[in-house]
Amino acid sequence: MYRTNTCGELRIENVGQTVTLAGWVQGIHNLGGLTFIDLRDRYGITQLAFNEDCPAALKEQAGRLGREYVIQAVGTVAERYSKNAKLPTGDIEIIVSELNIISESATPPFTIEDNTDGGDELRMKYRYLDLRRPMVRKNLELRHKMTILIRNFLDSRQFIEVETPILIGSTPEGARDFVVPSRMNPGQFYALPQSPQTLKQLLMVSGFDRYFQIAKCFRDEDLRADRQPEFTQIDCEMSFVDQEDVIDIFEEMARHLFREIRGVELPAKLRQMTWHEAMAKYGSDKPDLRFGMEFVELDDVLKLGTFQVFDNAAYIGGICALGCASYTRKQLDQLTDFVKSQQVGAKGLVYIKVNEDGTIKSSVDKFYTPEQLQAVADKMEAKKGDLILILSGDNANKTRIQLCALRLEMGRQLGLMDKNKFECLWIVDFPLFEWSDEEQRLMSTHHPFTMPNPDDIPLLDSDPAKVRAKAYDFVCNGIEVGGGSLRIHDGKLQAKMFEVLGFTPERAMAQFGFLINAFKYGAPPHAGLAFGLDRFVSIMAGLDSIRDCIAFPKNNSGRDVMLDAPSAIDDKQLDELCIKLTPAR
Repeated sequence: MYRTNTCGELRIENVGQTVTLAGWVQGIHNLGGLTFIDLRDRYGITQLAFNEDCPAALKEQAGRLGREYVIQAVGTVAERYSKNAKLPTGDIEIIVSELNIISESATPPFTIEDNTDGGDELRMKYRYLDLRRPMVRKNLELRHKMTILIRNFLDSRQFIEVETPILIGSTPEGARDFVVPSRMNPGQFYALPQSPQTLKQLLMVSGFDRYFQIAKCFRDEDLRADRQPEFTQIDCEMSFVDQEDVIDIFEEMARHLFREIRGVELPAKLRQMTWHEAMAKYGSDKPDLRFGMEFVELDDVLKLGTFQVFDNAAYIGGICALGCASYTRKQLDQLTDFVKSQQVGAKGLVYIKVNEDGTIKSSVDKFYTPEQLQAVADKMEAKKGDLILILSGDNANKTRIQLCALRLEMGRQLGLMDKNKFECLWIVDFPLFEWSDEEQRLMSTHHPFTMPNPDDIPLLDSDPAKVRAKAYDFVCNGIEVGGGSLRIHDGKLQAKMFEVLGFTPERAMAQFGFLINAFKYGAPPHAGLAFGLDRFVSIMAGLDSIRDCIAFPKNNSGRDVMLDAPSAIDDKQLDELCIKLTPAR
């Protein structure tokens, strides 16, 4: 056999045993008469020792080794003279009696260590080497453990796992589809699913009242740290439930995962916050509650006819940064540059310092008296030593979003985003529709099958923009981890939704006829939710990006630099697919 033990399991009680290990050479330490090899596999590192009594041929063989060589070593477990408390195997070493080189290795392009010298693109190009690094491997092991816990939890709650197709029809509502040409049906295309949404609703019509799937999903959209073109959802649907039923069971699942993975006990009942409250207080539908700095509207204390910028603003809002009155002019200028950057887009920043001696200093003190600035400080509940930061604008929602970016930047600067602290909540009562400047019409905030709040159904005719959705998002530390909604199960109400969205009956039938027809045969009340597995794992692992909890991720341009994909295909394939390429615009 290649090995009797792994490189992570031998301990002091194994001293005297003859063992066989196999793995990769992590490091070589040549100390003249003594040579030590760090041998690594998935389970850990064990030190191999070639002492002064070692046969010359064996020493010569050890001298040929290089980093990442794959070797097999036979030897006796011995107590280490110089122990390594940082390794679980650090009390022992293997006195090698036989060495076999299984596979040689070229010099790796970066060090296979947690603190590697390889940049992101280089590590992605050689991802199979990057996956050897312990921290990356541990992230994938964490992902595995979470999926096992999720499956077992849902199985214990009578959910059944059902696989849905990857090749489906295109539904252009929402994000862009990835499309796949059909050779057997020239000129026609499949789409890769953005989610199994309609399929899981059909499963509810079929009587599978509790479904789940660890589902691969695809969206052709711009990328960022928490977004990939292909991603994995914990996709779920339930029949004969209302909103609180869904929230209760998946809150319980989240509580179970945090307890088992991080040893953290979430509150017995998580906070629920309406979308309007979240936007008013934090400028975000996924607020980070690990720290305060809630927004305070300041129109009544700053619109005094003395400063035109504020007097003409549709919204004036501020945050209070505790203990930051000591910020220097340079630091304040840097904050101003930040809010004026293309990333944020504000026109400027106003500050008010409440100094330790009780005096007030402001960037607009020539427009306001000390008493007027004190009134602002009083409304902000600012104390001595605090710093008030104010933004204004002619669009209230846009300005709140800018103020949110400033709040998060202050949270980062002040070290308030503790990755070992978890603040989870539900955001509820989303708007059912949102206006699209590109389409010049109302679009579904989530998707066109979301149930409107029953109290607001009359507004579908008179003022649809004010209709609330029976939808809910699970948010943790400022990240939307999952979301879902009650679904429309009444055919007439679904037809009304399509009408408000600008669908003709013919277009609705062409795109969603399979679902509309299914609802004619007795559709139960149903609701669902999907967690982003990649995001959930990254939160548990304390990562800033989801890429390191995905085995083979894409880069920020959506490319797989290891496989060099996407790539061109040859003319023969294009001809078979009846596709002709045109120059990129």
